[in-house]
Amino acid sequence: MVASKDMPPLPNNFGKVFWNNQFKVKIELPTPRKFGNLKGKTAIVTGANTSLGFESARQLLELGLSHLVVAVRSTSKGKDAAAKLREANSTATIDVWALDMESYDSIQAFVRKCDIELSRIDYTVLNAGLSPMAFNTVPSTGHEKTIQVNHLSTCLLTILLLPILKVKARAVGGSPARITVVNSVTAHLCKFPNRNQRPLLPSFDDTKITPWNAEERYGVSKLLAQLFLVELAGYVNSNEVVINMVDPGLTKGTSLSRDAKGAVGAVAKAFFAIAGRTAERGAATYVDALLGHGKESHECFIMNTEISPLATFFYTEDGKTATRQVWEETLKELSFADAEEIFASMK
Repeated sequence: MVASKDMPPLPNNFGKVFWNNQFKVKIELPTPRKFGNLKGKTAIVTGANTSLGFESARQLLELGLSHLVVAVRSTSKGKDAAAKLREANSTATIDVWALDMESYDSIQAFVRKCDIELSRIDYTVLNAGLSPMAFNTVPSTGHEKTIQVNHLSTCLLTILLLPILKVKARAVGGSPARITVVNSVTAHLCKFPNRNQRPLLPSFDDTKITPWNAEERYGVSKLLAQLFLVELAGYVNSNEVVINMVDPGLTKGTSLSRDAKGAVGAVAKAFFAIAGRTAERGAATYVDALLGHGKESHECFIMNTEISPLATFFYTEDGKTATRQVWEETLKELSFADAEEIFASMK
């Protein structure tokens, strides 16, 4: 099986890709016959109180999952979601734990809780993300929110979980632990005009350097994560932890465009209604990325349940330069958590 990074890039005519993804491909719903029974297994799903996170958690429970950790910013909303999720599997243990992806302290506290309280972690879905319509920064870090949550915080959470997953998978003597990070084919579409800014990451925090464009910013946040995570996965033994990324496709009913108002909001709602997948089908791509692929999916981007190319930018000379820059600057940003030492220990 060819890895994503070794595939030829997507065709330049993205319209054909979009049409195929949204109107021709049918995502099959997960069944025990296809994926087996998950009795005895433990999973973490971030942002599991709503939409794709909730639906993927429900599907895992329907497959017999024994223990689910609902990781959410609002524990009250998480408890409401957990009550509904129990309808899918009344025998499962469902815990609701706080996780604020805008807070490094919250992420570190969450990981410590995972280490202390969970005897095993088989599956992790890093679903929490956002796509704000307006420019805002996170007070504690000074970074623009989209870049903070979709890239920096997601990469920190991934890194911090790695040694814990490695140890716990080895302790139960089972298959490699799995981390599926939700990404997006919109990484293929962003223009990334500030790619040559140095330093790079702070240039997203100043609209005078990088003018605000909500659609562009969401795509580039996913691109940055792609560039970093493919590099990170190269340090990780797939016999211990498998890291892959998944694109759920354009999905109706998500909260990504919740900030859109007026005519923009009406157009977005109509577009999603016509072209979007249901949350049930979108979430099935998460479950497929976790359960439907083996170690061959390590370092890979999965689209329509198939290992697929990364964003075209990755394959260019500019992409190689940007990958090095994103890697170095992200590690510098996360040095407070000993990020580099942690992933180096995974070799």
